[in-house]
Amino acid sequence: MHPLEAEAWSDFAVGIAGAGAALTGLLFVAVSINLERILSLPGIPGRAAHALILLATPVFAAIAVLTPGQPSWALGAELIVIAVVVGPALLSSWRRRSAEQPLWSWLLNSVLSSVVLALGLLLAGISLVADAPGLGGLYWLPLATALAWLGGLFNACAPGGDPALGRSSGR
Repeated sequence: MHPLEAEAWSDFAVGIAGAGAALTGLLFVAVSINLERILSLPGIPGRAAHALILLATPVFAAIAVLTPGQPSWALGAELIVIAVVVGPALLSSWRRRSAEQPLWSWLLNSVLSSVVLALGLLLAGISLVADAPGLGGLYWLPLATALAWLGGLFNACAPGGDPALGRSSGR
């Protein structure tokens, strides 16, 4: 499989689009049902926004990959735009680490997943625009997607924001 040929990645993109849409939809419904409670807890609205962005962004990248007939540079430009929009949104939705949350957990769930997602999309886009397969091309998408979903799922499911604690942090 060539790192710069979007057509070769269509099966991957279809799977990502379907799974990502399902994950995002489930979280969106959960947030909607519990909106009053979520808004009443400090830090939780940002955590919900962060999780939604992490889960939904791979869907938009998959849509870009699945757009038929576009040149590689156009796909690259789309991925760069997604990265430029999502990066600051993720940065603004990072939550501060609570005293109870281990540093490794915060780094994995908030920082690493966000940085790898934005940077992976950016590098994939630059690879395509520059026609430089040595930069990795679309091979950045699986890593970016996996870490984004890992961070999004931990943020969405862990009580009090920390999967390692398995309990509420009192917020």
